[in-house]
Amino acid sequence: MVNIRERIARRAEKEVQDGFFVNLGIGMPTLVANYISEDKDVVLQSENGLLGIGPYPLKENVDPDLINAGKETVTAIKGASYFSSAESFAMIRGGHIDLAILGAMEVAENGDLANWMIPGKMIKGMGGAMDLVHGAKKVVIIMEHVNKKGEPKILKNCTLPLTGKAVVNRIITDRAVIDVTENGLKLIEVMDGFTVEDIKNSTEPELIIAEELL
Repeated sequence: MVNIRERIARRAEKEVQDGFFVNLGIGMPTLVANYISEDKDVVLQSENGLLGIGPYPLKENVDPDLINAGKETVTAIKGASYFSSAESFAMIRGGHIDLAILGAMEVAENGDLANWMIPGKMIKGMGGAMDLVHGAKKVVIIMEHVNKKGEPKILKNCTLPLTGKAVVNRIITDRAVIDVTENGLKLIEVMDGFTVEDIKNSTEPELIIAEELL
């Protein structure tokens, strides 16, 4: 049985186009690397200085010196290159990343993103998300639709400290795919096992419903 995280990661893979340079955020987004189609020529970039990340390694292939930005061991594809984090962030800030797939704690209806800290809880640092949301050509958020209490994570306004204002283009959850548009949030896909009403009831802002879902 496909678990929720795998289900979301598989759907997120559809956002990755042939020829793209892609940055996968810490946590669930890194799973997307395992599902990228062999038909696509894609280069994955990591803030800590690796261009050309491969899938997670098998136990016998683990290299403790080869890690991603989340300090997880990874593999490198043929032709991969290594460089300083300064060069890595120059790639991001210079607009050379076609797509960033990031996790989130909250997303607002105008595309505001909160994904780096919860006040009062210990954090390792802000990471590269604040640069990615402004440097990447497209920002896709993947997350569960509701929190552990069953409360919406897609809100009218974020309550947590922001990573960026009006930076999100698309939200993919275990329940739906929602685009951030000038007119508001637009529901474009409903995942198996859910209905349009389910999505509306678990999302705080009003949703524009795509014609094909009506």
